[in-house]
Amino acid sequence: MTRGRRGVAVVGAGYWGPNLARNFAASDDWDLRAVCDLDLARARSVADRHAGAEASDDLTAVLARDDVDAVAIATPARTHLGVAGQALARGKHVLVEKPLAHSGDAGRAMVSLAAEHGLVLMADHTYCYTPAVLKMRELIADGALGDILFVDSVRINLGLVQPDVDVFWDLAPHDLSILDFVLPGGLRPTAVAASGADPLGAGKACLGYLNLPLVGGAMAHVQVNWLSPTKIRQMVIGGTRRTLVWDDLNPSQRLSVYDRGVDLTQQAVDTVDRRQASISYRLGDTWAPALAEHEPLAAVVTELAAAIDEGRPARTDGAAALRVLDVLEAADASLAAGGARIGTAPAAAPARIGVPA
Repeated sequence: MTRGRRGVAVVGAGYWGPNLARNFAASDDWDLRAVCDLDLARARSVADRHAGAEASDDLTAVLARDDVDAVAIATPARTHLGVAGQALARGKHVLVEKPLAHSGDAGRAMVSLAAEHGLVLMADHTYCYTPAVLKMRELIADGALGDILFVDSVRINLGLVQPDVDVFWDLAPHDLSILDFVLPGGLRPTAVAASGADPLGAGKACLGYLNLPLVGGAMAHVQVNWLSPTKIRQMVIGGTRRTLVWDDLNPSQRLSVYDRGVDLTQQAVDTVDRRQASISYRLGDTWAPALAEHEPLAAVVTELAAAIDEGRPARTDGAAALRVLDVLEAADASLAAGGARIGTAPAAAPARIGVPA
């Protein structure tokens, strides 16, 4: 069952909050009722851009409003549980900036609260709503790549050293959420191995590498770095049939599909030793899928409304966010153990929600 426009409040008017406020205010599904921040002047600077939105530094008062149906949280990760917990207790649906929480326990508490109150808890994994990533999932689901063999993801730039998290918790949630979204079984590594370095002496890893063995023998590798003078946002997904390359910084051709690869051909039917197989190289065409352009964050706020109206989990729900948190916590354990491989119990394959047009 659908209903009319809903009211929403944005909590946090720093870096990401203004983007959320702008998209909620422009949406046909939402009325932006309030912008809340501990810094009232900052809240006013955002609210004043949108007619009808009020500025507040009182979260309790905002959550008490009957015309606020949902809350979008854009505050530091360590505050997510406190803010979301209050919102859920007051019967508000919740959208949370990545990562869902500062720990797996906090994330699980948020998921439990949402389930207890029958409310939507959605992670703002914005990349999962981009045209390129949606097309990536569609191609993989349709079998265009065949069985997945490897994923190599690079996210590096000369970025801000965050005061409260290391480079893994800052940058890797993007790549991990994309993997959870596009891989047929979701993000289900059998183990996590992390290595990181702090050449600046910042007290936290400023660059690092994640190795994630996947079910079925595939391997995912994620590189993150705050120190690179060159910005790269690229993911390569290789399969038995084709290989897909996503270059987010190439607006003219974000996606390329290569009909190229390596095949092992058994020399005899009774040969089981792959060392005796002959190697052949497949050199086919390269093509660029057409992508329908839209603003990803607009799709995020639309999905939140749809999940509420249809009484279903959001496409990037709390369960998806927990799978990302599980990998981040395993990475922490691996770093503490000098890069040792930390075994994980593969999560159940997530329910798949259809790809929007």
